[in-house]
Amino acid sequence: MRTSDTTRRSVSLLSRLCLAPALVLSSIAASAAGTGFDFGGMKLPPGFTATTYVSAEGFDPDQGAPGLPAIVTITFDSRGNLYFARTANRLREIYGSDSAPIYRLPVGPAKITPDTEGRFLFGPALPDPDEMAVNEKGEVFVSTSDRWKGYGSVYKLSPSGKARLFAGGPPAPGSPPLLKDPEGIAFDASGNVYVADDDLGVVVKLDRRGRVLNRKFISGHERFRTLTYDPRGFLWVGSDGRFDAPHADGSGRIYRANLADGKLRLLHSGPLASGMSLSPGGNLFAAQRRSGKIFALTPEGKRVEFASFGRQADTRTLAFPPDTEATRKAGIAGDLFVMVFPMLDYPVREIIRISGPFDEYVRQRQ
Repeated sequence: MRTSDTTRRSVSLLSRLCLAPALVLSSIAASAAGTGFDFGGMKLPPGFTATTYVSAEGFDPDQGAPGLPAIVTITFDSRGNLYFARTANRLREIYGSDSAPIYRLPVGPAKITPDTEGRFLFGPALPDPDEMAVNEKGEVFVSTSDRWKGYGSVYKLSPSGKARLFAGGPPAPGSPPLLKDPEGIAFDASGNVYVADDDLGVVVKLDRRGRVLNRKFISGHERFRTLTYDPRGFLWVGSDGRFDAPHADGSGRIYRANLADGKLRLLHSGPLASGMSLSPGGNLFAAQRRSGKIFALTPEGKRVEFASFGRQADTRTLAFPPDTEATRKAGIAGDLFVMVFPMLDYPVREIIRISGPFDEYVRQRQ
């Protein structure tokens, strides 16, 4: 379960979604509270452009500010559809809701208002979504948790949106829960599913049907949070740090695990990686929580600075769409999609699209 940072009442849920004119930036930043996100302070390298991809209005007429309150995770399927979820943890504080909806947006911008929201809803609302991932079949996996009941769950949604419990849920009487606070989800080439649990300090390995293969495929006294599959036979694992370390920037770690045996190799220490995604060229891009930065890690662990948001904005998560014929045809393959929010209006979040030569940029700075 994500711990709550300073929260304020949300100012809007979904406003119109438009593709803003591309800006060649040396910066992009957050606006003041109540006005959403603008392009004015986030520093990008030369040769990169940024546009607004998802934003919204009309869901909180009392406030009227643009943005997507409580959006917590984003992911893509092989056709380029964008999925995102709102977290009930945040919605509970704002609206008193215990469940949160999942959305699916087709390629390209969409206008989401209270009148059009229904066409983007995907499947049922789920209890406090944390992370999502889509496998090669277009099935959507969502990790959820219920801290009051003491267990977590992973749901699988079919491409049509039908949901069923995939793993976890209420344990048998007298048995410990398989999951307590599941977060990141990843798949390997065989379809096996990996789930990080930051409460138990493990990464659980399951087969494609949900049968447990190893309850402690990776284990340690750490808050494992984010997972990214590397087709070279590895799993990137982001940790919020050891249980006895402060939950703050500087305590995090990023590992690369060998899928043959789960053995971890520490590649980078310090950042809390709230979101990670592998570029088409095999470099890991990560959102550094509570610092307003995006950086890249090479397979050898060399850090390359990429973007910063200044003092008034931050990022929560990010994703590269899979590189497929469909995403290349749609023109989004190789682009990085980033959820951003202004620090002065924390619940209001938007998704921006960054385009440019990501892997060439990293190669030139190694």
